Amino acid sequence: MPDSGGFLPSQGGFAFTDAWPSEPAVMVPTPFGQISIGNAAAGLCGGMVFAALDYWHAALPPPVAGPAPGTPLYRYLVQRLIDSWHLPAGVAQYYQWMNLPDGDAGVDLLGRHIVIEHGLAWRTIQTQWPQIAASLDSGAPVALGVVTVASASPADLGVNHQVLAYGYDASAGQVTVRVYDPNSGRDDGISIRFDPRTPAQPTTFAHNLNIARPVRGFFRTAYTPAPPPSS
Repeated sequence: MPDSGGFLPSQGGFAFTDAWPSEPAVMVPTPFGQISIGNAAAGLCGGMVFAALDYWHAALPPPVAGPAPGTPLYRYLVQRLIDSWHLPAGVAQYYQWMNLPDGDAGVDLLGRHIVIEHGLAWRTIQTQWPQIAASLDSGAPVALGVVTVASASPADLGVNHQVLAYGYDASAGQVTVRVYDPNSGRDDGISIRFDPRTPAQPTTFAHNLNIARPVRGFFRTAYTPAPPPSS
């Protein structure tokens, strides 16, 4: 499957990685109360993903040099980080997925297995992946929310990650999603791989993202283009 719209991290990604000095956190209202999602030291991955898509839509190359705090580009990345959380619905989706099992939960009753709740594997493979693949087939990269933690604590929302899918390869037993990972810079070799054949069971989402946690599942995030700063 060709890469969407010619996007490649080596060309459309930022030359700098998602590493920043500690800055005052941006406190935003969520269904779980005020949550800090804007401390740059914790990462601006969602902002960098949305910004890379913005530059792609504008047919402009992204800046090479990392911005200093307080500059227009830096403020733009922080704002796009907040946009990437799609408040309040986006935060609620991350939190819901953090509290779901990896595989389907069900009971056996009168000789039948009844699914009580679909897990992250089923939701990723059966509901999200077809939508993501359709967008990639049409030539449009897709921003993804990546769930990396099982937790009921809203404080762990920031442990999750965001990447940009730009292409994929698929066979009966494996799907390889090629992604731009802001933590990895302009590396065209980053991907998430999974076997789509048993979505009701816990599924391994193998990856080489520059994160220390496993990938439990991923979903398409709500993206709307925004104009990049002029300087």
